[in-house]
Amino acid sequence: MVQAAVGFQCPECTSARPQKVINSRHLFRGHGEVVVGKIIIGLNIAVFVLAALVSGDPNGTSGPVYEHGALNGFLVANGDWWRLLSSGFVHYGIFHLAGNMLLLWFLAQEMEPVLGRMRFALLYVTALIGGSLGVLILQPDAMTAGASGAVFGLMGGLIVLQLRAHQNPWNSGVAGLVLLNLLFSFVVPGISIGGHIGGLVAGAAAGLVLQPMSWPQQGAALRSTVVVGFAFTLGAFGLAASSYFLSNPLF
Repeated sequence: MVQAAVGFQCPECTSARPQKVINSRHLFRGHGEVVVGKIIIGLNIAVFVLAALVSGDPNGTSGPVYEHGALNGFLVANGDWWRLLSSGFVHYGIFHLAGNMLLLWFLAQEMEPVLGRMRFALLYVTALIGGSLGVLILQPDAMTAGASGAVFGLMGGLIVLQLRAHQNPWNSGVAGLVLLNLLFSFVVPGISIGGHIGGLVAGAAAGLVLQPMSWPQQGAALRSTVVVGFAFTLGAFGLAASSYFLSNPLF
């Protein structure tokens, strides 16, 4: 058996290619396997810097980047569909950005080498759209931004990966991290409950489809296609929710 990032795999099933084990010695060194994660982090930082420069606001919470990128049900219902995605790259200040990007970096190191670049990107985007759907259901009239919904989705996906690898998410700390962040979502004002729950559920669901029960990973293309369809379905529900829940609020 060969130790992998999320469990043990037989050499035959992994083409006899040992996988790098992620541990604390590697956290800040970067890895050649992590490409998509670095691109996503770079895009988030670039958007934040652009928002701050254009608006003159160091927090990036005003100006055209924020106004045209943040998620709002009224604006989505009026045709701004791109906000389902763009809102995941707009942040409320440097600490909001730093917290999300730091957690994204750790999760990318764990998951991208296992899933591969394309499937990791697909899981991230699916979780981002799922988080936007959650916002449009619970808080359609709010101006919401941040990558936390997608990051929650990565945590949900990682729990699935660990369970499939016969690991205990409580022992690894991932389950506790999710529980703690969910607690903060309900206790601390101003945090998007819908975004976090929506992203978590969407990411876990995508992980269930992307990661097979056993190795080798047969039918990967079909599973990825299913997740693409799932992401588009979430987006369609988001567009519908932006209109419906504005006129028929749940709370």
